[in-house]
Amino acid sequence: MPAQRVSKKFKDLSMSFKFNPLSGDLIALNNENAIARAVRNIVSTTPGEKFFDPDFGSSIGEILFENVDEITAISIQDEIRNCLNNYEPRVEIIEVNVKPNYDENQFDVMISYRIVGVDIPASQLEFALLPSR
Repeated sequence: MPAQRVSKKFKDLSMSFKFNPLSGDLIALNNENAIARAVRNIVSTTPGEKFFDPDFGSSIGEILFENVDEITAISIQDEIRNCLNNYEPRVEIIEVNVKPNYDENQFDVMISYRIVGVDIPASQLEFALLPSR
């Protein structure tokens, strides 16, 4: 079994690209917020969108134009689990739950995960996926 990476702090840039008024540096996201943003970015990135890594991301954008039903929800769930296992080694997936929301023509997503190497409770990320062009 491979050794797990143990880390105590994670840091990422905020996508707002706003500056800290005191230091003049870009605002950074730390620990749980940085991981949550990375998870959401992986799920919403289309393969071929990231330079020099054409396989990075998920094909959820294509799946969203299928019918809103349980079968499509299972396909989205599998795709989320696969892309996070491939591209986010800092998390251990506990559960991915995707439910079709027929009234809003969208899928409600809940991802539960543990951050590897940090002794904190499991985190949960919830968002909606809907088709857009």
